[in-house]
Amino acid sequence: MSAILIKEGTVYSPENLGKKDILIVGDKIEVIDSEIPEDDVKKVLKDLTVIDASGDYVIPGFIDQHVHIHGAGGEGGPKYRTPPIQLSSLIKSGITSVVGVLGTDGVARSLRELLMKARGLEAEGVSAWIYTGSYQVPSPTITGSILSDLVLIDKVIGVKMALSDHRSSHPTVEDIRRIASDARVGGILSGKAGVVHVHMGSERSGLRPILEAIDGTDIPIEQFAPTHLNRCRELFEEAVEYGKLGGYVDITAGVSPEYGFDESIKPSEAIREMINRGVPVSRITMSTDGNGSMPKFNERKELVGVLIAPVSSMIKEFRDMVLEEKIALEDAIRVTSTNIADHLKLSFKGRIARGKDADILIMSKDSLDLRYVIARGEIMFKDGKLVKFGTFEEST
Repeated sequence: MSAILIKEGTVYSPENLGKKDILIVGDKIEVIDSEIPEDDVKKVLKDLTVIDASGDYVIPGFIDQHVHIHGAGGEGGPKYRTPPIQLSSLIKSGITSVVGVLGTDGVARSLRELLMKARGLEAEGVSAWIYTGSYQVPSPTITGSILSDLVLIDKVIGVKMALSDHRSSHPTVEDIRRIASDARVGGILSGKAGVVHVHMGSERSGLRPILEAIDGTDIPIEQFAPTHLNRCRELFEEAVEYGKLGGYVDITAGVSPEYGFDESIKPSEAIREMINRGVPVSRITMSTDGNGSMPKFNERKELVGVLIAPVSSMIKEFRDMVLEEKIALEDAIRVTSTNIADHLKLSFKGRIARGKDADILIMSKDSLDLRYVIARGEIMFKDGKLVKFGTFEEST
């Protein structure tokens, strides 16, 4: 069995563990100690790779809970449909776990295709899941219902819907309650989170439909995961109060003024502001909306442009959180990994600890540039270069 020994890295679990050695055997973290003698390990494990991480940070791999892994888009017509994502795009961005989603198009885009793409990415080396549903209500499903998708399909961990957006189905409060109830029961029966992942638009209703749906019920606010909350100031202000109530608030790394979204708040700045205003760090997460089309609409909701959201926005905003906004490294890790693992009940992800999956990033301390990406115990990126490619990618 192959093994990796990481030597003398400064380990953040996300908590600062100090300088440690880490022994990975297969796809799991087996030992974390102040010193693990290389010679002793080689007596037992002949196939050993040793990584010198002195002068580097060693942190958990990023978890991106909103990626259009099989493509998305279509606003503007068929030529705007984005292609499926390649493994290398995720690895170069430090993303070792991903949740695939459908978007506006729940007609031509298929949940079956999304599921198979997730299985393909898993076979290539990263961890992958999906949400059932799309913007539309009633939700498209694989087995006929949200409840049975969650119970019967291992890769389905929640449901996606859209609210307060001109492209949504504008579901009623009762519709939202029913979806949340099915997701909750499906999660209970399957041992999954059963979250309702909500694309938020910029309509004036904002987050109010979620709050109205849980009012008078025992559905906890944590059942929902609203995203794109930095798309405009009005929605962001609601998100701050929502987070203070205990709800999870997801900032989109790919929605930023630098990508042409003039009304948006830069993601790293949004997270800094949330922390400063009293939103618990444990309730803040970040995702990319990666590989989806990013349509720009004017004030009349007419399409004026389309971009493809880069998954690389995750590592960019991670760096900016730490280097520009001076957010503590452990808090930046929580936002991009640990909190997401906790909310989605991915118990083997999001932490560097014995028995956890060996999803690890090794970064230079000064620039936070990636040196190594390890996904489920396999080195995918080494010394600034990809060493593992997707099935149909060129390795040159």
